[in-house]
Amino acid sequence: MADNLRALFSSNDPSAFDVSEAFTDRNSQWVLVAAALEEHLRRVADGAFDVEDLEAPRTNLIVFHGVGGVGKSTLLRKIEAALSAAEQRPTQWGAPTWTQRLLPIRIDLARSASTGSDFERVILTIRLALAGALGRTLPSFDVALRHYWEHVHPGEQLDEYVRRTGLAGRFANMLPQQLQAGVGEVAAALQLPGLVGSAAGQLTSALVQALRERQKRAQALAGATRTAALLEATPDLEALSYYPHLLAWDLSRLPAKKRLTPVVLLDTFEDTGDRHRDFERLLQRLVWLMPNVFFVIGGRSRLPWADPALHGQLDWTGPAAWPSLALSSAAVPRPRAAAQAGRQHLIGDLSPEDCDDHLARRLTLNGQPVIGADIRAAITDRSHGLPLHLDLAVSRFLEIRRTGRTPTPADFDCTFPALLARTLSDLTPDERHLLRSIALLDAFDLDLATRTAGLTQQAPARRLTERPLVNENPYALWPYHLHRAIRSAVRDDDHSEDRWTGADWHQAATRALAALGDQWTKASALAPSRMLLVACLRQGLRLARDHRLTGLGWLIEAAFVYTDDSVWEPLTLATTTEAPDTPADAVAELLTAIARRQREHRQRTADRLTAVLDTGLLPAELTEMALYYRAKAHKDLSQNNAAHAGMQQVADIGGRLAPKARRGLANLARLAGDFPTALAAVPTLGWKGRHHRVLGDIRWSHADTAAAVTAFEAGRAEAEQHSAVGERAMMQVRLALAVSFADPDRADDELALAHQLLEGLDQRSNTLLAQVVALIKDAGTVGVTDRAQSLHANIEAAGLPFLHRFVELALAFHHAVCGEDQELAAAIGRLRTLTATGDFAYFTDIAHFMAGLPLPGPSSTTWVDGPDSVRARWRQLVQDRRALFGVPE
Repeated sequence: MADNLRALFSSNDPSAFDVSEAFTDRNSQWVLVAAALEEHLRRVADGAFDVEDLEAPRTNLIVFHGVGGVGKSTLLRKIEAALSAAEQRPTQWGAPTWTQRLLPIRIDLARSASTGSDFERVILTIRLALAGALGRTLPSFDVALRHYWEHVHPGEQLDEYVRRTGLAGRFANMLPQQLQAGVGEVAAALQLPGLVGSAAGQLTSALVQALRERQKRAQALAGATRTAALLEATPDLEALSYYPHLLAWDLSRLPAKKRLTPVVLLDTFEDTGDRHRDFERLLQRLVWLMPNVFFVIGGRSRLPWADPALHGQLDWTGPAAWPSLALSSAAVPRPRAAAQAGRQHLIGDLSPEDCDDHLARRLTLNGQPVIGADIRAAITDRSHGLPLHLDLAVSRFLEIRRTGRTPTPADFDCTFPALLARTLSDLTPDERHLLRSIALLDAFDLDLATRTAGLTQQAPARRLTERPLVNENPYALWPYHLHRAIRSAVRDDDHSEDRWTGADWHQAATRALAALGDQWTKASALAPSRMLLVACLRQGLRLARDHRLTGLGWLIEAAFVYTDDSVWEPLTLATTTEAPDTPADAVAELLTAIARRQREHRQRTADRLTAVLDTGLLPAELTEMALYYRAKAHKDLSQNNAAHAGMQQVADIGGRLAPKARRGLANLARLAGDFPTALAAVPTLGWKGRHHRVLGDIRWSHADTAAAVTAFEAGRAEAEQHSAVGERAMMQVRLALAVSFADPDRADDELALAHQLLEGLDQRSNTLLAQVVALIKDAGTVGVTDRAQSLHANIEAAGLPFLHRFVELALAFHHAVCGEDQELAAAIGRLRTLTATGDFAYFTDIAHFMAGLPLPGPSSTTWVDGPDSVRARWRQLVQDRRALFGVPE
């Protein structure tokens, strides 16, 4: 309200624009919850409501989202209290209109790890609360839960587990009793009292049989349509995630005097997030399968379930499934006073979309935003979602208008001294010094902050982390990070009396770089961590580049470790159009070019590496690295002369990359069709030269499937011994390739594992090669040709032309299997064109062997065991596949 009054008194014409509140207080959130809950109760009470309807859209939830520390958990606790007892409801919230009995159940998801196994905690928490509120069994769910428990936790008593995991409360002892009573109730209904003390599996089988036979007493207790199918399923975590359907059915069958509506409050929903959304998927099932339960969800982000892009990651997605979660498509947001049809509500700091929404609402004229879209975008970018920054920007907008000048986006490319003044006002000198030090860091822990500040004690860092300007993520590698808007204000500060000089910043950056190096070096000596390596590289490279540091030290060793495993996590360094002019610049550009080669055309990679080599700024060890990866780029571009020269240069240097360069030379010999030379090099390569990979590539090219599989399996095992996840994924893709011609069923399994191992590694060429493998294993089936054309387009976009030959070889195999002579001839013609330089020319020979056709002339390929043996093996693979599909010769 104070900001509204300031805006109101900033002009002589109060009617020039309308000023509206950008945020609602806690009373507004209660109004939203009350309205949504009333609507839910009406819908459930409707005679047409069917708890077993799994196709109807779901509106049984409301979501509050915002950054950490802005009161989401407090709000959910207050809602829980208000729903528990009228005397705990704030007087300003007002009395609700409903009379139905409610049962609030708040679950703090922060106490559960982001793995699906902690879904048990959620289910047990809900059932424990119902145990106390109902004092009776829920037969179908209880039988299923007991069956699950005996299967997953054999020999472990439920009451002991409840106490051990911290779920114990007033009703902890009631749940095991109710589960046992439920067993007795079902056994009595089945007229099988002897099953009361038996294993849960026997009772479950008896109940399933009774339900299948449509016995009335069994259906009365556990008659949901899907009960029998659920009880027959293997009682694992997946099955447990569907048991809420039984719980919802049991609740719907309660007698009128016992009937209640659970209100489940899921707090800190952001802690469910992982790369595959496993835990989130289980929780979504809970919400969907219990349409008679109301859910209040609090988290840091909007709940994206209405986003169709999540199809396949979650069970139910899109606006049709979750209409109340869909974003409004209105061009100009309506004032917050207007009724909100959606069920997602912001608390605290804002996302970029919500920043724009906020600014559009703050000042309006005839319903249209006064602050233009371009200015809103500039303000949003500098605010990092901090509401105070937005309010100061609105004030600046009004001040500029008052001078008679029209504001422009450039006017808001700034921080506000007032924001920093508020931040610094109650800090001690040590804390002010520490604040500036940690402004250099993207994230930190107490040790890193203390060493960067040059202090001897951690107490100032500990005190600072307890302040709201520092956000904490206890699951992160470094748990603390400074609010980005405050960080920008600190680094741009040129007004404070104790502001730092350039030398101060340089000294602190030097200390930070050394501290990062020490952390990585000491941790690596104990247990190498890829996550720590990448995190230290990201911060260290940026510090060295931005502050022109000269002592690169540990960064050189870290660069080699980073490239050794071929995982290629993005280093996320800001790109610059200026040529490197310091060694730190050159190292940053080198690693950025190498990492980005998985997302850029290989020619772009070669050009960038040539440019950084031409600066002469790289340390000698990293010059070798630049030469090697430029040679790899040339190989991928089929520029074999340049690739050979580069690999030979690195091999001659005899440095750390010499074994890899020798492998590169062996591969180039293979690509030229000189298999004996490539094979002779294998014993000299060892692990560092990836000898098994080279040998496997030679063997599958000879259609020697068994030998190729042996080599690739050995390479995969060796990679696992060295904890080389990138190499392991490469070996798995090649293993799938080796078996794809001979055994499509096994290839399917191997390919599934390959995709799993490639997840998160950003190996673009191997990901595309895996798609080629899929074509080969499906050879002889419908759709292969169309998929091949799509794959050609992806390969071209990636700048990996050597993979075109693999696609054409797959097509040649497919057409040979199908007996499509014309299409086969066309594929051989395309292969001949693609291999005209001599690179992969043996693919053309293989295509002829597959078809049983004579070679059109002398071949440049030298096979290890002669062309006749190779021809016979490739032809046999085609005949075996034709026999599999019943294609006549």
